[in-house]
Amino acid sequence: MSGRDPFCQPRRIRRGAALTLMFASVLVAGAATGSLPQAERKSAPDEARSAVPAGHHADVTRAAEEALADGKSPIEAAKRAVSRSGDRWGAVYSPGEYEEFEETLDGQYTGVGLWARSERDGRIEVTKVRAGSPAAAAGIRPGDLLRSVDGKKTDGRPVTEVVSLLRGDATDAPAGTTVRLGLERGTRAWTETLRRAQLSADSVAVRKVAGSVTVIRVDTFTKGSGDQVREAVRQAPSRGGIVLDLRGNPGGLVTEAVTAASAFLDGGLVATYDVDGRQRALHAEPGGDTTRPLVALVDGGTMSAAELLTGAVQDRGRALVVGSRTFGKGSVQMPSRLPDGSVAELTVGHYRTPSGRAVDGRGLTPDLEADEGALQRAETVLRGLAGPS
Repeated sequence: MSGRDPFCQPRRIRRGAALTLMFASVLVAGAATGSLPQAERKSAPDEARSAVPAGHHADVTRAAEEALADGKSPIEAAKRAVSRSGDRWGAVYSPGEYEEFEETLDGQYTGVGLWARSERDGRIEVTKVRAGSPAAAAGIRPGDLLRSVDGKKTDGRPVTEVVSLLRGDATDAPAGTTVRLGLERGTRAWTETLRRAQLSADSVAVRKVAGSVTVIRVDTFTKGSGDQVREAVRQAPSRGGIVLDLRGNPGGLVTEAVTAASAFLDGGLVATYDVDGRQRALHAEPGGDTTRPLVALVDGGTMSAAELLTGAVQDRGRALVVGSRTFGKGSVQMPSRLPDGSVAELTVGHYRTPSGRAVDGRGLTPDLEADEGALQRAETVLRGLAGPS
């Protein structure tokens, strides 16, 4: 990635419609922790600028311009302006960071194999660890707190800064370089030195269980994951049911989530969103499977694009949702280029489910609450919905 991944050469920022649904509280695992891209970026910042509200972006741009004129750091000035704005999901990226995030969407990244997110109190908590990764080999577990990276404390730092430290952006660190993590678990505090590795994001896993039930687990929505879900549905037994496991899914590419929704819906509305007061809509493609019984499995780690998909199949009566309340990340971010080439992504609106439910700060309530043994509960419910075969 951007000079440090021999398998993935730098490329230009993607172009397309100006919509980004970010999960900025989730640390980008691409080159950093082995997680996934921080946002859907379907537009180049230069193209998006004309479409975003003037006030919020203008304030950040003005701060960067004034810093540049005074010989100070535009990106640092922009970060301070975002912090003052109170935009919880706003972020500022250097050109290299932004390009790295874009390239991570292709599913190849340098990292250590863990997912993490920023809690409301500023602490960084590990939410998932990839099997077979450097983090897994070191015994790091979900729930552990990441307190420092190479001796620098992470508490209260903007997500982008923590990501930069984990990736080793300052030294353009490639796979094989080491990163020292300060960790905490309960009363235990310790340090682990890990070697960054070249990893691939296998975000969709499919397995069959007894009773012709197919479990499709989607860890994140990266490039191609929507089509993988559709293919898994096509190959599922015609008389069996499907569990769509979205637990711990922090979101990702909204286009991929809509494609996944198209596997279960015959066209129609997936979600609406507003940008600068203008209402827009996302629609499923026609021809999805509407006959197989479907259970969507969610929890508090189900975020952003994963919540968008969940809300669509729940509101339209396509799926029974089982698990616990989702995270509640339903805001829309858009990018704009700053004078020094860095990129600001700021909140410009929010999305709603087909029935008009707001997600941001509220989350989605499952039809059936389940915590321990949630997957088994989902499978049992599914067999009941499917009836005798």
